[in-house]
Amino acid sequence: PSSRPCLPTQPEETAVTTDLANYSAKHFNWQVDGKVATIELNRPERKNPLTFESYAELRDLFHGLRLEKSIHAIVLTGAGGNFCSGGDVFEIIEPLTKMDMPDLLRFTRMTGQVVKNMRACPQPVIAAVEGVSAGAGAILAMASDIRIGTPATKTAFLFNRVGLAGCDMGACAILPRIIGHGRASELLYTGRVMTGEEGERWGYFSRLTEVGATLETARDIATQLADGPTFANAMTKAMLHREWAMDVDSAVDVEAEAQAICMATKDFKRAYEAFAGKTRPVFEGD
Repeated sequence: PSSRPCLPTQPEETAVTTDLANYSAKHFNWQVDGKVATIELNRPERKNPLTFESYAELRDLFHGLRLEKSIHAIVLTGAGGNFCSGGDVFEIIEPLTKMDMPDLLRFTRMTGQVVKNMRACPQPVIAAVEGVSAGAGAILAMASDIRIGTPATKTAFLFNRVGLAGCDMGACAILPRIIGHGRASELLYTGRVMTGEEGERWGYFSRLTEVGATLETARDIATQLADGPTFANAMTKAMLHREWAMDVDSAVDVEAEAQAICMATKDFKRAYEAFAGKTRPVFEGD
């Protein structure tokens, strides 16, 4: 029998797509509080590295969230004072050195699908980034919609330091759009650490908190978004993603269509009636 490492074979089409409020995760912690779900990478003794199985479960979970109506925002975090140290050296890196090209390509496409599914799910994803955020961990934070860090947070797109290109899981497309082409180029070519202060100054982090406070802040933001007009928020997320590849005229046109659709929602009418009645609107996402 072959001793070649095997990748998870479950196609994302078979992933759980209903009742994620009661979902039981196998490779990380999953908690739902009201309309906000929290994904906590939970291997703190090794700074929460990823494995083949956790990649696959994240891919399938974010795929399932596209159809989940009870969860309106996602918080992504790590246990034990660190976010994620990337792919596990002995559970991913070493096996990859023994794979042939077809299996390697299957692996890289699987990891890329995690990012694609994060961007495709309608829920805003808020990353609470404490401590180390490196390699694929930095990618997970990068692919989130909002990032909260601390002055002590260390972010490194360190693929170059292990002999790989910086173009991993969409980094060459997404990172320059967040912090600019020149700054992204430096980080991807060198693999050096971006400090928390640099990350906030460059627009990578929306804000910095005290060490230990990122999760509370991220949950506060997630709750605020989850209580808002979630249909409209999902439209905003979709437009932010789709318009990367559009010229300005095309963007104006699709935004006209998107806004007209939102104007037909009950939430839009609720907001008007609340304003007219000098009360606070209660949005229901329809």
